[in-house]
Amino acid sequence: MSVHAGKASLRARVAKRELMCGSFVKMTDTSSIEIFGDAGFDFVVIDQEHGAFDRAAINLALLASRAAGIAAVVRVPEVKSDAILAALDGGATGILAPHVTTVDDARALVAACRYRQGRRGFSGVTRAGGYGARAMWNHIDISDASIATIAMIEDPVALDNIAQIVAVEGLDGVFIGRGDLTVAFGAANRNDEVVVRAINRIFEAARVADKAVWVMVDSGTEAQTFLASGATAVIVSSDQALLRKAAAAAAHEVRLSIVQG
Repeated sequence: MSVHAGKASLRARVAKRELMCGSFVKMTDTSSIEIFGDAGFDFVVIDQEHGAFDRAAINLALLASRAAGIAAVVRVPEVKSDAILAALDGGATGILAPHVTTVDDARALVAACRYRQGRRGFSGVTRAGGYGARAMWNHIDISDASIATIAMIEDPVALDNIAQIVAVEGLDGVFIGRGDLTVAFGAANRNDEVVVRAINRIFEAARVADKAVWVMVDSGTEAQTFLASGATAVIVSSDQALLRKAAAAAAHEVRLSIVQG
């Protein structure tokens, strides 16, 4: 059953390996989410790790995602059940957890997102529960079936445990943190050989475990490369970066016209 009426849940789409496109939301104004939904993106990632989101701002962002009919993943600051619970109660359709480096981290992520065989605290009077409109076990079954759990692999130590991490039952996929891996390895850029080898190890482990792979891209050309490697979801930039790119292009165009005029 879908969180948004008439749509398959994000977890179901991940399981079916549907090709999806999303973007990070770092600005707390809800306009970005409405724009991404209207533009045809499949999901947004509300960035509590690097964005300026507190619980109230996340609540409004999740409300905006429902209004815009777009799936909303929350990137929590760390794998902690209280942050995950707040996001899920507010109606998040997925959780993206940073710096998952061990099997225990992956298991903790899954447990915090699930009622059955998990540790998610129950309340039926939240947005996720329809403010009391759903019977307890109906809400539990819908939530457990629909919430996507994605672990970020962005630390060299995680590579030593990658086969065990992706094998964790209930983990739906991994996100390759190319930026953090580049910094951690001290590499010149994300295309450095050591980073590429790390990326390939993650892809191979995910393929063996039959888990989805998400990755951030800068362009359609880069997206094609990773889709060919087996990625099924790409995250294109962020609201801040897209605004900056458009603003810089507009300023350049206007200044050029002033000089030429």
